[in-house]
Amino acid sequence: MKKLFRSPGVQSALALIYAAYMRLCYATIRWRRENREVVEGVWAAGGPVIYCLWHSRVSLGPSSWPTTGVQPPRVLISLSPDGEFIAKAVQSLGFPAIRGSSSKKSSPDKAKGGAQAFRDGLRWLKDGGMLAITPDGPRGPAEVMQEGAVMFAKTTGAPVILAGLACAPCLRLGTWDRGVVPLPFGRGAMVWAGPFHAARDADPAAVAEAWSRELSAVTRRAEALAGAGA
Repeated sequence: MKKLFRSPGVQSALALIYAAYMRLCYATIRWRRENREVVEGVWAAGGPVIYCLWHSRVSLGPSSWPTTGVQPPRVLISLSPDGEFIAKAVQSLGFPAIRGSSSKKSSPDKAKGGAQAFRDGLRWLKDGGMLAITPDGPRGPAEVMQEGAVMFAKTTGAPVILAGLACAPCLRLGTWDRGVVPLPFGRGAMVWAGPFHAARDADPAAVAEAWSRELSAVTRRAEALAGAGA
């Protein structure tokens, strides 16, 4: 069954169905938004921006960023077979992917892909785009930020926006991150924090730890607004 799911044709068809379902959810969820001025300020200023949300909220990410009139988005997604499905789905939602893995346990091929993804991400940011990152992916631990987002921020000077997203009711997957899948006609919330910057001489581990706390805090706040459990 897993082999069938990972065949290109099946993945493409399922990704289109999933994207259509997500559009229905985005349109029918009753959204609450908090600290919207944070992201509106970045939209008005223009220029590159790094957009972080936890891996468990990747299904909600496209709902929180317009695809027109602001910085055009790209999403950093791992080279894993499951990442291929996510890449196809978000592409259908207007969020093309940059493929690469930030896992320290990657194979040599994936490590090479990660280096290329970092270069591609830098190029996209230098062109003034938005780069969306799930900084605890692709393998976790959940809600522990790896250093990739910090390195992008240190290298480019781009501001970082942290997005806490939640919905209720929802399905929770049996994956390492307990990924959220929304249901139509429910409640949702978006809470933003930032913009944050990383100085070139900053300690990446210390910055990642601080941003982890902030991102978890806005995620918990979004859950409270939406009436969702953790």
